[in-house]
Amino acid sequence: MPSSDPLVIVRYLDVLLVILAAPFVLLMGGPMLGYTVGALAWIATRIGGAAIERWAKGVPNPRLQIGVGFAVLLGRVWVMGIAILAVGLGGSREDGLMAAILALVAFSVYFATQLVTRPMERNTPST
Repeated sequence: MPSSDPLVIVRYLDVLLVILAAPFVLLMGGPMLGYTVGALAWIATRIGGAAIERWAKGVPNPRLQIGVGFAVLLGRVWVMGIAILAVGLGGSREDGLMAAILALVAFSVYFATQLVTRPMERNTPST
């Protein structure tokens, strides 16, 4: 795996946008509890999932790689869903809505960047 990834900004554009949205949510008077919980849950699951998937790429068994990738995907969905539900029930409905919107936008950006970067990974020779 190369030590310097030229697409690192594209790969983590979703995390960058979540972080850069904080001042705008604060200035607009948005529900900060919902934003904070949603952002922390998204960033934690994104970084944790990336670390587990990086480990899985080194495993020689392709079935295990696919299984781990699927487990990471389902785990991230569950963690985000529980975080949205918890902040919506523990805070206000607006907090839950903010966390849900943040997750929707972050996932949309993540999905779009995966569509761009995944084919590039497959076409590179492995060393």
